[in-house]
Amino acid sequence: MALLTYLIFLALSGLIVGALARLALPGPDPMGIGMTILVGIGGSFVGGLVTALLFRRGGAGIVVSVACATLIVYLMRRSRGGSLTDPGLGPRRRRF
Repeated sequence: MALLTYLIFLALSGLIVGALARLALPGPDPMGIGMTILVGIGGSFVGGLVTALLFRRGGAGIVVSVACATLIVYLMRRSRGGSLTDPGLGPRRRRF
């Protein structure tokens, strides 16, 4: 039961951190809820590593986690050929 509670908490905290990271950058991001959760979990993990290496304390705060997750979203945009405001989707079709 404790493992299930931990996984639910991990998914919810990843969703919150990932959503805040996506809101920090202007423009749309073509990713679903699962990818947002993974970005949030990755940002929290990287933030925890950074705070452990720099400040010798365990765990990252929400600000460090969101900053690292925002960096991950930005790097994902750059890998698709985008920029800070453009998600890099390539040529877009017009919908009528």
